[in-house]
Amino acid sequence: MKFSKFGQKFTQPTGISQLMDDLGDALKSDQPVNMLGGGNPAKIDAVNELFLETYKALGVDNDAGEANSSAIISMANYSNPQGDAAFIDALVGFFNRHYDWNLSAENIALTNGSQNAFFYLFNLFGGAFADEKSQDKESQSIDKSILLPLTPEYIGYSDVHVEGQHFAAVLPHIDEVTHDGEAGFFKYRVDFEALENLPALKEGRIGAICCSRPTNPTGNVLTDEEMAHLSEIAERYEIPLIIDNAYGMPFPNIIYSDAQLSWDNNTILCFSLSKIGLPGMRTGIIVADAKVIEAVSAMNAVVNLAPTRFGAAIATPLVNDDRIKQLADNEIKPFYQKQATLAVKLLKDALGDYPLMIHKPEGAIFLWLWFKDLPISTLELYERLKEKGTLIVPSEYFFPGVDVSNYQHAHECIRMSIAADEQTLTDGIKVIGEVVRELYDEANSQNY
Repeated sequence: MKFSKFGQKFTQPTGISQLMDDLGDALKSDQPVNMLGGGNPAKIDAVNELFLETYKALGVDNDAGEANSSAIISMANYSNPQGDAAFIDALVGFFNRHYDWNLSAENIALTNGSQNAFFYLFNLFGGAFADEKSQDKESQSIDKSILLPLTPEYIGYSDVHVEGQHFAAVLPHIDEVTHDGEAGFFKYRVDFEALENLPALKEGRIGAICCSRPTNPTGNVLTDEEMAHLSEIAERYEIPLIIDNAYGMPFPNIIYSDAQLSWDNNTILCFSLSKIGLPGMRTGIIVADAKVIEAVSAMNAVVNLAPTRFGAAIATPLVNDDRIKQLADNEIKPFYQKQATLAVKLLKDALGDYPLMIHKPEGAIFLWLWFKDLPISTLELYERLKEKGTLIVPSEYFFPGVDVSNYQHAHECIRMSIAADEQTLTDGIKVIGEVVRELYDEANSQNY
């Protein structure tokens, strides 16, 4: 059986498929697995209790004694392609109330998760465009890429294009910094000189700029100054700035540095219900200019008929009365901040005398670990850790749009989730410490 080029592209092994396979295999394994690789959010009691309470209420929120509760209505009816109208109205009120953005329902569309959203957006703004400078506009086209201004970036971006590999990317400045008064940390910063001199940008071969904030996999938070500079560049070149806000403000608000959230008609904001604790509901949110929302709605109709409604039904009352923000501020953010502090301590204890650097924890649900001069690649390290029942994600997958064959740093880092319970975190870091210490010790002994 032969597949089309489209089929071949989407059936080949990818970083994101390996990540999800590992997650599924861990869940059904008979052996204990230290799951430090996946993107599942933590099981937080206060979060689960609120969702269960809301879930139950949806099933009985009618007085007629008939099967017409919000739960039944949400499950038994399609929304329109733009998404559940009640949830969209709730989001309009929420964002206008907290940020004064003057949104209307025309500025918001829902998708089946933010991964779905990026499939739409990257194919809307990356790929073949009509060449406006050509006399023959019917036959001439120009191929445009999505610009990632700061790599490493989210593993799930890499393979969503229908055709080609439509990414251009810029490697970061790496600054050594302190954290809570301690050394052994670093931070990525945008190399604006390299970005501004990128040939693809100057030649009109960039369709959009995209960044995650906080960044998956590193936990980096681009500063307000960096975001303002990116916004200015996007406007100058008349391309949109797409911001992946899956871990950011206002929900789940897993962000520890000072940062502001801004929006204008040239900005596309993407949110998700996954990291507040509802990944199974597959509910993504796009805030954008009405023209973009119209295009996304049309794509929803073709690909999904309509976005799923049950996540929207659960979230609507929580958005209307701001409980979703209270949950993020008072439960979700403090939980992960505590987890990050614990993980850093455990890593320092396990590898304090070895060449470990940790990206400054600024947000998201991961730590990004850099093993300087690691004797093997982190792809090999991943396999060794997997054999010992500990899952991480190797760094090689997080550099779309840039050739890292001669960039050693891209082969020396791992992403480690901090969403696991304390025992799993402790056991997993213990294994990481044992394996990494052995690697460095063996390499050092061979040098003598």
